[in-house]
Amino acid sequence: MKPAMFWATLQFITRIPVPASWASGVDFRQYGRGVPIFPLVGLIVGAIAAAISVAISQSGGGIYIGAMGYVLVLALLTGGFHLDGLADTCDGIFSARNRVRMLEIMRDSRLGTHGGLALVFCIGIKTLAVVELSHLLPLQLFAVLVCAPVAGRTAMVLLMYRQRYSREGEGMGNIYIGQVSRRETGSTLLLGGIFIGVISGWQGLFAMGITLMAVYGLSRYFCYHLGGQTGDTLGASEELGEVIFLLALLWS
Repeated sequence: MKPAMFWATLQFITRIPVPASWASGVDFRQYGRGVPIFPLVGLIVGAIAAAISVAISQSGGGIYIGAMGYVLVLALLTGGFHLDGLADTCDGIFSARNRVRMLEIMRDSRLGTHGGLALVFCIGIKTLAVVELSHLLPLQLFAVLVCAPVAGRTAMVLLMYRQRYSREGEGMGNIYIGQVSRRETGSTLLLGGIFIGVISGWQGLFAMGITLMAVYGLSRYFCYHLGGQTGDTLGASEELGEVIFLLALLWS
């Protein structure tokens, strides 16, 4: 894979500054080829957020401020991109309307009650999960916090492979949904598994397995209600994947 594809993918799904020249030559319609890079992007984002979180908690800031710092940095590094998808998805899914109306609601930029509740619970549960994991040694805590964004971005491929884009016409999700091959899907899952296995061992792999099963179930749920996937459901799956991974670590 060309280095430009890595930089284009990093530029597209994060807010990490990337010089435009580094991503030159990659057409927007080719971004689907960059899906196997998602676990690496998760590794970069996770390492930055985990380092800041552990540094805060170890320098006297306390475990609660450290946990909040982790969640905040993750949101800042992505510009709240995935959180926005989670909120829009919940506003649509829980509106109890027909499929067409659900998709219209998901496109509305205004935040509804269900979306607001989803954000509160997602951020709250993720923060408290990090607090509960703070009994680990600093290096162990750093390792598991790095892995959560890897797991979330790896699991996203399950909403892309052999899936249908639920909207008519073009959209950001359309460059990924239904556009990844079996080989690219396998490469994404393998790379994510390697990263998590090397960094956090069998405990991380167990949590990864739980995450993949849960996200696959979410993909079927979204298909049933929406007739396919959208860019918003991709974002929702990433955020929920991170939460599920952290919770699974508590149970392992």
